[in-house]
Amino acid sequence: MIFNSIDFAIFLPIVFVLYWFVTNKNLRLQNFLIVIASYLFYGWWDWRFLSLVIFSTAVDYSLGLFIEKQEDNTKRKALLWTSIIVNLGFLGVFKYYNFFIDNFTTAFTFFGGEIQANSLNLILPVGISFYTFQTLSYTIDVYRRKLEPTRDFISFAAYVSFFPQLVAGPIERATNLLPQFNSPRSFDYSRAVDGLRQILWGLFKKVVIADNCAEYANQIFNNSADYSGSTLVLGALLFTFQIYGDFSGYSDIAIGTSRLFGFDLMRNFAYPYFSRDIAEFWRRWHISLSTWFRDYLYIPLGGSKGGMWMSIRNTFIIFIVSGFWHGANWTFIAWGALNAIYFLPLLLTKRNRTNMGIVAEGRLLPSGREFAGMITTFALTVLAWIFFRAENIGHAMSYISEIFSTSLLAAPEVLPYRELGLIALFLLIEWIGREDEYAIARIGVKWPRLSKWAFYYFLVGAIIVLGDKKQAFIYFQF
Repeated sequence: MIFNSIDFAIFLPIVFVLYWFVTNKNLRLQNFLIVIASYLFYGWWDWRFLSLVIFSTAVDYSLGLFIEKQEDNTKRKALLWTSIIVNLGFLGVFKYYNFFIDNFTTAFTFFGGEIQANSLNLILPVGISFYTFQTLSYTIDVYRRKLEPTRDFISFAAYVSFFPQLVAGPIERATNLLPQFNSPRSFDYSRAVDGLRQILWGLFKKVVIADNCAEYANQIFNNSADYSGSTLVLGALLFTFQIYGDFSGYSDIAIGTSRLFGFDLMRNFAYPYFSRDIAEFWRRWHISLSTWFRDYLYIPLGGSKGGMWMSIRNTFIIFIVSGFWHGANWTFIAWGALNAIYFLPLLLTKRNRTNMGIVAEGRLLPSGREFAGMITTFALTVLAWIFFRAENIGHAMSYISEIFSTSLLAAPEVLPYRELGLIALFLLIEWIGREDEYAIARIGVKWPRLSKWAFYYFLVGAIIVLGDKKQAFIYFQF
């Protein structure tokens, strides 16, 4: 089931009514309803893969209890590695098996050998990269004694499968979300209205910005050999806003939906395209994943405590692993490595934590230096997204080489005026609301009643009129 569907528009009010008006006096019953609703939500896509979610839930619930009871450090570590191997094993088989087999076969053939290796015709389960990391964070935190394991299987199952963020995040931590399932929840009207407002903005991002940009981005990328460099720049620019509107839109809908049920999810995006350097961009883009890698990979590897060489090594590791997390293709690894290269000068000059605040905070316009930093960072990001979107490394390189050819000066063959106008409007609203958790958190709230509702109806109207492209969420494939 997807957020921008009639199915979800029917599903959500039914679950909301049952949650607040039928099961509201019994916490365990509320959690059980969430589990059933979440399994229905996930199984709507393909019920067969529910077994993976349930199995992962049962394994990590049990291992959490075993780790707590075990005092021997060697045995505790063995139990932790059981969780890691089981969860990453599923991820490896479904997501990476064919990649490794194909590359192994290619390498073996390159050196003159012959090998017969069969790939598997597997469907990648939606959300497996997200809920796998979510359950792993639980067992790791229990192992580190940062978290007491829960004995309530229902609340743990609800934590793993919570439908708003099950298939595309944010990747929650048990330390944040699990205690919320163990605490009584009461309906808060203002909180629910705020959740609806964030859902509205998320839908606008997805169906108005991302899906309309996708139509032209797909056309240009899929036929890039037929277009001039100027058109390819437009294609990369459109994809840049497609992926941001798509993924941050999903996160906004997930966070807003969670708020309707009395839950607070972690923020996943914080206006990344207004970043003044690459380090700031990565503090603002897919925050739940970047902080996951920081806490569970970068710091355990030694972080920056071992000197500059260790910092550089660990930085490249997390960027490349982050790229590989996105998909079994060398393009994602190249994307991660390129971002590590971008990050390197900041790390070497110890300026990677320079821009920690909000750009132009309390001011209408950025300074000249801030604006230059934003434009440079955005340009580097657009270039990196080409690798992310390309079919393979060769496609990415030919795409980029054409951009830097003389055809860059030619008039674009494709000029989507409406989409560029929508992007300009979108950036204006995001800029005005950049000091809030999401762009329209306060925009219009204190306006005169007529103006406020005119603004909201404009967003709703745009969603209805322009939301007919029906593009799948990009991150469903990761």
